[in-house]
Amino acid sequence: MPQRIQAGPACPLYTVAATRRLEQAAAAALPPHTLMQRAGLAAARLAMALAPHARTIWVACGPGNNGGDGLEAAMHLQQRGFAPVVTWLGDEVRLPDDARASLARARSAGVSFAAEAPARYDLAIDALLGIGSIRPPEGAMRDWLQRMATGSAPVLSVDLPSDLDADRGGFPFDATARRAGTAARHCLSLLTLKPGLFTAHGRDLAGEVWFDDLGCTAPADAAPDAWLAGAPAAQLRPHASHKGSWGDVAVLGGAAGMDGAAVLAASAALHAGAGRVFVGLLGHGGAFGALHPELMFRDPASLPGERQSVVCGCGGGDAVRAHLPRVIAQAQALVLDADALNAIAADAALQTLLARRGTRSAPTVLTPHPLEAARLLGLDAAAVQSDRLRHAQQLAERFACTVVLKGSGSVIAAPGAVPRINPTGNARLATAGTGDVLAGMIGAALATGLDAQDAASGAVFRHGALAERWDLERPLTAGELARGAVR
Repeated sequence: MPQRIQAGPACPLYTVAATRRLEQAAAAALPPHTLMQRAGLAAARLAMALAPHARTIWVACGPGNNGGDGLEAAMHLQQRGFAPVVTWLGDEVRLPDDARASLARARSAGVSFAAEAPARYDLAIDALLGIGSIRPPEGAMRDWLQRMATGSAPVLSVDLPSDLDADRGGFPFDATARRAGTAARHCLSLLTLKPGLFTAHGRDLAGEVWFDDLGCTAPADAAPDAWLAGAPAAQLRPHASHKGSWGDVAVLGGAAGMDGAAVLAASAALHAGAGRVFVGLLGHGGAFGALHPELMFRDPASLPGERQSVVCGCGGGDAVRAHLPRVIAQAQALVLDADALNAIAADAALQTLLARRGTRSAPTVLTPHPLEAARLLGLDAAAVQSDRLRHAQQLAERFACTVVLKGSGSVIAAPGAVPRINPTGNARLATAGTGDVLAGMIGAALATGLDAQDAASGAVFRHGALAERWDLERPLTAGELARGAVR
């Protein structure tokens, strides 16, 4: 029975190439048509669970094996008293053997076939392309995808939403049915979970992700291409501990007119569990000491101190540039955000210093959004978004540090490590200052001595989970988010 994928346990993710290898090995070990029969039954079971009272179920089937999965599902739905209507684009002469067998089974069961989608339906099943897309959807297929996207009935995609890149979460073609509409969306991923379901456009197009391994376990030597990040382990604090036990965080940023960014990062670090938090404001910041007595304001030139985890760049403007050589050289652990990243992108000497820091294995985390990552890589934001996993890993290898490429399905990459995709968060985080809060939370996690990728991954997970749990009656602001960042 399909299992719903929820934030919590870590899950291995496999690219199309890896999935094809697993599929071929499984098919060779099983009787013919077994995998498609299992896939169709899994899709039918999930469809019945999602719409138990459905009168009409529209099953849109493509010309390949994904269409065969849909035909097999329609056969099971027909046998169980539902009323599936199949629209099919296949050519029986050119059908793969398994799909031809499923077509015959659907016809024998009395499934209704139609040239057009039903005028009304209670559930749509997208079995048009799956992971086998090699050309843009055209004609009827394009129209059907548009109908699903703009309709009000729930949509269940079999293996993958049609025209979504399974590896990258983008669109390989200039399709017209790109945007998710208001209808509930579900995706049943078969055999493996694919990275593209969880980053870039994948989360919107897939909606709620379900998984069925079709009774096939990946071989022990089939290393995943990425991981869906799991929930961080709770750190239990002994009674016999003190503020020095949980590390010092120093925040350097907040140029004139942008003081609040640094204070947000500092507040988040404190609420996320740092023992002490120091703040060096690059602007005047005179009023903040009275407003935040739990933070210790210092002359920026005195930071970083010995054995501090430094968060640098939040609201730093151009003023942060002069402090970066010292910070990169001295910080015990370092989070570089916002204006610090922009300064590094424009300065080859700073890039050299940063890469040299990485060779010392000094814990370092960069937290770029796509445009900041593009500046560091000499690209544009669209190029970064087209392959988030690859470009996050490229940044990590170039500067020998951990990278958090922010966005829907934030990617956490580290040199020589399998990248992780964060499963938590929502659009409520699209407001000013939430990135500063994340930087502070990562700084607090580094201060406890965690490995840089684990520290970043855990903080990103908690940051997103806060937004998911947020009271819908209360607006999410960065200040409130910082105060909610309790370990």
